[in-house]
Amino acid sequence: MFQSTRRRLALWYTIVTAVLLFLFATGVYLYVRSTLIERIDDTLKHVIEVVNRSIVIQPTANSNVNYRINLEASFRHNPDAVEDDRIDLEWFNPDQQLLWWTFSEPLTVPLHPNRISETVYLSDNRILRQLTKKIEVNHQILGYLRVSHPWFEVTKPIHQLTRDLAIGISLMVLSVAGIGWWLSGIAIEPVRNSYSSLKQFTADASHELRNPIATIQTNVQMALAYPEAEPQLQQRQLKVIERLTQRLGRLVNDLLFLARSDSGIVQTNFEPVPLDALLIEVIEEQKTLAEQKNIFLSVHLIEPNLKSDLSCEEVFTVPGDWNQLARLFTNLIANAIEHTKTETNSEDYRPAIEVELQQIKRPAKLKVRRNYSDSPRSFALQIKVKDNGNGIPESALPHIFDRFYRADPSHSHNRDLENATGAGLGLAIAKAIVENHQGQITVESVVNQGTTFTVILPQD
Repeated sequence: MFQSTRRRLALWYTIVTAVLLFLFATGVYLYVRSTLIERIDDTLKHVIEVVNRSIVIQPTANSNVNYRINLEASFRHNPDAVEDDRIDLEWFNPDQQLLWWTFSEPLTVPLHPNRISETVYLSDNRILRQLTKKIEVNHQILGYLRVSHPWFEVTKPIHQLTRDLAIGISLMVLSVAGIGWWLSGIAIEPVRNSYSSLKQFTADASHELRNPIATIQTNVQMALAYPEAEPQLQQRQLKVIERLTQRLGRLVNDLLFLARSDSGIVQTNFEPVPLDALLIEVIEEQKTLAEQKNIFLSVHLIEPNLKSDLSCEEVFTVPGDWNQLARLFTNLIANAIEHTKTETNSEDYRPAIEVELQQIKRPAKLKVRRNYSDSPRSFALQIKVKDNGNGIPESALPHIFDRFYRADPSHSHNRDLENATGAGLGLAIAKAIVENHQGQITVESVVNQGTTFTVILPQD
């Protein structure tokens, strides 16, 4: 499919360019040809003016004809030497009879007094450009002067130009075909990647939806097959169905959030958000889950040592959406709790998760589109979520924020349905929220030592 699209794109590039080049070449051809013809016509007009000034006109005693032309005095005899580019003259009397010429042999071309200039084809190899001038004195026509110039001064450069244009256009079309194939490959690559991502995303979403739906269907079928089963068994089945429907609801909400984020239609209500209070609230919510796994969960607020005009209440305040930021840190902390080891033979090991908040100089690469205060601030808040858990393999770090990606699929059966996501979307949502707040998120990890997620949010 993509190769066919690429071929069509390259073909259209080539066809459009060929048509444009053909139109350009046609314009150049017509312009050069008309310019050469104008040059010849100007030369012929100049010759006619010179000859007209040299014509000897004599009065006559005839009452009907007052003037006549002295041919012997006006024109010289035709020389024997003939050059390719010579201009030949012909003189016709008022009755359009040829009286004098410079050709080696008189032409059989009839005189056309009403045509100022014309192109005469004597043979395939002999073409002339002719200009005719009526000579008259006091409204008396004395005769007609026809001047002829060889056409090769037009055909020779025109043939050369046509050959050069044909070669140039052919080379250009071939070059455009190659460049079009290359550019179409570049243009189709994002589409190919998007299609592959969409295909993988659809497959992963179908897999995540298939398992809970199948489990719900099995429990419903069992309940229908054994309507007289013990109430306790039916109660357990209903609880399983409830948990699975909650999981499906969370999955659908997460997918909807990511779809809206990709489309840029996420409703974000920016307001001053005290991150210290928000982190304390999130930790309080996650403390029960951490205590169940015997994990020590803490928050560390680092006092700022940067000089600023911010009050104590504004030091840890950022513009943002409270609900989205709460979801961001809930996902990060829940992810850390899930992947923190709780059983080990080492006596020195103590499972712990620490959330660290401090004010830093805003990195130059952070782009800010909104003003939080009247004067722009050059500060940002850095939040680190550290754990001493299983760690993430180095090969998995580039994909850790991909949707439905799990660095260690063996932990899938241990996932808690009460977590924020439970389907491999938590970190993808976290990244989307950070980008929506014009921040950045990075991860550092060492296998069997722990992982640190770092979030930087601008304060303006």
